Amino acid sequence: MARSTDDDSGSLFGEEAPRRDTDLSVKPSAHQPLAARMRPRSLAEIAGQAHILKPGNLLPRLIASNRFGSLMFYGPPGCGKTSLAEVIARETKSRFVRVNAVMSNVAELREILAYARRRPAEATILFIDELHRFNKSQQDLLLPDVEEGNVRLIGATTHNPGFYVNPPLLSRSHLFRLEPLATSEVAGVLRSALADHERGLGARGHTADDKLLTALAVLCDGDLRRALNALEVIALSLPEKAPITENELELFARERRIRYDADEDEHYDTISAFIKSCRGSDPDAAMYWLAKMLAGGEDPRFIARRLVILASEDVGLADPQALPLTVAAHHACDFIGLPEAELTLAHATLYIATAPKSNSATLALGEAHRVLKEQPVQAVPPALRDKSGMASKQAGHGKGYLYSHDFPENISGQAYLEKPLALYTPKPVGWESKIAERLARWRQLRSSL
Repeated sequence: MARSTDDDSGSLFGEEAPRRDTDLSVKPSAHQPLAARMRPRSLAEIAGQAHILKPGNLLPRLIASNRFGSLMFYGPPGCGKTSLAEVIARETKSRFVRVNAVMSNVAELREILAYARRRPAEATILFIDELHRFNKSQQDLLLPDVEEGNVRLIGATTHNPGFYVNPPLLSRSHLFRLEPLATSEVAGVLRSALADHERGLGARGHTADDKLLTALAVLCDGDLRRALNALEVIALSLPEKAPITENELELFARERRIRYDADEDEHYDTISAFIKSCRGSDPDAAMYWLAKMLAGGEDPRFIARRLVILASEDVGLADPQALPLTVAAHHACDFIGLPEAELTLAHATLYIATAPKSNSATLALGEAHRVLKEQPVQAVPPALRDKSGMASKQAGHGKGYLYSHDFPENISGQAYLEKPLALYTPKPVGWESKIAERLARWRQLRSSL
């Protein structure tokens, strides 16, 4: 019978640690990718992230005192999440166990946690890359050992932890958001990698001017790992001591990919920027975010649906043509397809961004919902009720109804609510300004009847 993992009287593994242990004292191998060889060895070597790593900030103080619990690092690829975890383990002299959530399973987690439980003096840091890939059961498995301090969890994720990490685990962790690295920061690391003889490309003797390294950094969108690996590929394609020129960079630029993942934060952040640019009547910004989404492989029908919503939510009666135009754009995307549908989306985007704006329909609907929730529900006035059928006629339904077309300007003066409400307020913009004028005229007519 297998020994229970909760039995601390013996060891499942003798003196051998689980296979995921990482010895941070071992020098990088020449066969490792440049990005792995150039990982920072101390907080001082970490590029960027000054908003959390500036001396005196919370994270450096936690590391210096070695009194932190679990940490959560949230940010885009290549911003330094793994490097920061390794530096923390090195500076606190902790045992470092690295797990990738895509390849791990419950059995491996139990093995790692049981080993850490039996050796508390080793101060195990369990680093889980892509933590959002763990399901609820896997995340829940970590909770007891995190609470007891048997392991200190460092989770890394490109997804918003608020949506993908279990609340109990998130509440027990310090959350730090890492930002994409600035172009100058990436270029600086590339310069160091070219000159470093021990871990970088210094032994090959390549040269590159600052303008070229900056251009390579721009192409990599703040992803330092991608930039270093691109530099290595370019360097290895050349003879030793050959200069890196714009010709080599141009070859890489042709393969440039926009950082855009359809199921991750980049998707939600970019569509949010697109919507707000259209709402804010900035056609240039709206076109930029549209182009980014299309270059990133976004479904054009998803963009078209957002434009249809904008037509009612933010343009509304200020330009009633916005809704049929965006609906037509949505249909066009279906039967035209890419790449031609990009023109249709550009047409609809510019129309929405440059149209007069009114959210009066949104506000009126919200106010109606509020009144229904907070006040007694009004009965339909007898004169407005359906009079079909003998029972309805005998009950007097429809009696006293005034047919609007029998009166000047279709205003009979009849009340359509038992208790009048003011829910809709037209905005004096675009076509809706004429609606405001009509409603004012009709109010005068009703008051005179």
